[in-house]
Amino acid sequence: MKTTINKLCLLLLVTTLLFINCQAQDFKKYFSDSTLRIDYTLTGNADGQAVALDAMSRMPGWYGKRVHMAEVPVRGAAEVTMQLASTGEVIYRQAFSTLFQEWLDLPDAQRAPKSFECVQLLPMPRDSVVVRLTLFNPRHEATATIVHGVNPKDYTLRRIGEKAPSYVVLNEPTDPNHAINIAFVAEGYTQKEMDDYLEDCRKGTEGLFSYEPFKSLRNRFRIIAVCTPSQDSGPSIPSEGIWHETTLGSSFDTFGMDRYLTTLRMKRMHDLLAGAPYEHIIVMVNTDKYGGGGIYNSMNLLMTKHRLFIEVLVHEFGHSFAGLADEYAYEGEEMNDFPRDIEPWAPNITTLADFGSKWKDMLPEQLALEIEHTDDDNLDTATLGLYEGAGCCLKGVYRPCPNCMMRTLKVPIFCPVCRKAIARVINHYMP
Repeated sequence: MKTTINKLCLLLLVTTLLFINCQAQDFKKYFSDSTLRIDYTLTGNADGQAVALDAMSRMPGWYGKRVHMAEVPVRGAAEVTMQLASTGEVIYRQAFSTLFQEWLDLPDAQRAPKSFECVQLLPMPRDSVVVRLTLFNPRHEATATIVHGVNPKDYTLRRIGEKAPSYVVLNEPTDPNHAINIAFVAEGYTQKEMDDYLEDCRKGTEGLFSYEPFKSLRNRFRIIAVCTPSQDSGPSIPSEGIWHETTLGSSFDTFGMDRYLTTLRMKRMHDLLAGAPYEHIIVMVNTDKYGGGGIYNSMNLLMTKHRLFIEVLVHEFGHSFAGLADEYAYEGEEMNDFPRDIEPWAPNITTLADFGSKWKDMLPEQLALEIEHTDDDNLDTATLGLYEGAGCCLKGVYRPCPNCMMRTLKVPIFCPVCRKAIARVINHYMP
């Protein structure tokens, strides 16, 4: 029996290695080991949106996924795809979200148009391709699309990142050639505060890996801290009349929300990182004022001097890395009005429009059919069900558990549905 089990384990290992090798060969067939950076401008208002091409660049090294190149683990509010110009075959796809699309839901978007920067990192194709970027509304309908060609041999592609920025490696993966790459960026730290920034990054790294499933899968991540000093210490706080000159021009009071901490300087952020091994970005903001913001496959900002520093880092990374939605809703602060007849793309909330695509298979059959509603926050966190109030909506949108890191920072774990969603993204990168 023991010999049989050993043979089965060996067969499974060989099969896995062959699968990974086959996927790697597919990457080498279509792509070179470098990055195509494309800068876009997103513009418009609630009446209409448009996408314009700004610039294209070549950077050394490719630090995104090397498997499942034409698949996405989470749908997102936008998508970029790459097709071979010769055959139309889709060879790369990535989903993401934008601050621009969040703004479109606000009353301000009923007035004058605004523009937002958007930067996409794609693997450099070996042959000419067609790139398509599409924005979707909450009903999953395309609202703006741009289609353009890319010739990797085009001499007008500017070369950036030939000299990598200064950075410190905080976590090494088992296989440096196949890793999920995260970069910390200093914001509001002066040159004299760089040692303090690096210490905050070390605390953030250990904090992130104290939560499952990151803890068990730590060896799949490379984390670096890029040293990007600012002229002034701390971010801007417009509501308090504080305006600072910082590397990324980060600011509280985004969209009039006191604790929403973001930056609009996407091109500047990627300029600072060019040449470093990165894909996912965590901006460490030197302030003790509570706040942060995380946008799927775009950016993650958070305060580092508040007592809830680690909890906010992990919560916002749930947004930016795994596309998780907020699971809270407060009276008078409802922000998003999800169409109740459409299933939200975030994996941890549901309108019941297509509950079978969410966590229905994780529930006992009776509960899945009868659907239990409760607002009792004292229930065991692992008690799976349907609990009304999520996605910043009090009614008609449901979360999986009474509590979770995506609902309250008082609960030091992700619920089973969120853990499964995070693990799915990690396994998408590294089967």
